[in-house]
Amino acid sequence: MPLRPAAVEDAPVIGELIRELASYERLEDEVVWTEQELAVALFGEGAVPQVLLAESDDGAVVGFALYFRTFSTFLGRPGIWLEDLFIRPAHRSKGYGRALLAALAELSDGRVEWKVVDWNESAMAFYRSLGARPVEGWTTYRWLPGDRIDA
Repeated sequence: MPLRPAAVEDAPVIGELIRELASYERLEDEVVWTEQELAVALFGEGAVPQVLLAESDDGAVVGFALYFRTFSTFLGRPGIWLEDLFIRPAHRSKGYGRALLAALAELSDGRVEWKVVDWNESAMAFYRSLGARPVEGWTTYRWLPGDRIDA
């Protein structure tokens, strides 16, 4: 199962995959970057995220994992935050998602964490089949650009 780190020339296909993911999650209106902005964010100086691409045997990109390093103060070790994992529908159930997650597990000294939208039962079943479990007792909070911090 061919996996490889993405390079700057992959920015257009990564953009396509992100848009496909947004469509799947019914969040198309939240994708606001231009292709140039995405390329700089992913591959420019000081870029935080990294991307692993999954390819079919003929070299076509069929999915991706976009992630970045984290740190657990309790474990005292770095880990990985998986921001997005997406496999194109025609290539699901062929091991690509499992291979991407296994590669991330190998890169992590601590834990690999991610979120799942609460209606995506098939994704949750997939993650459970790999031995992952939800983190009980935690709630996600978010500030968005332009939000004010009340002091």
